[in-house]
Amino acid sequence: MMTGMHTVADIFCVCCGSIVGWKYETAHEKSQKYKEGKSVLERFKITGPDGSHYWASHDTHVAGSDADDV
Repeated sequence: MMTGMHTVADIFCVCCGSIVGWKYETAHEKSQKYKEGKSVLERFKITGPDGSHYWASHDTHVAGSDADDV
């Protein structure tokens, strides 16, 4: 995914140490500044306490998308 130059930090699981996403620390292009401080979690890497995967249904609104900032 190439949307511009960014500085990111990994987000990892405190239980197993796996990298599960990233956080935008700094955007180097003015048009990408809205991403600073936002996080991205890779859904297929997230599992519940019983080992099952978390899945949002089509009816569920997942907050925090870029569309919320517009």
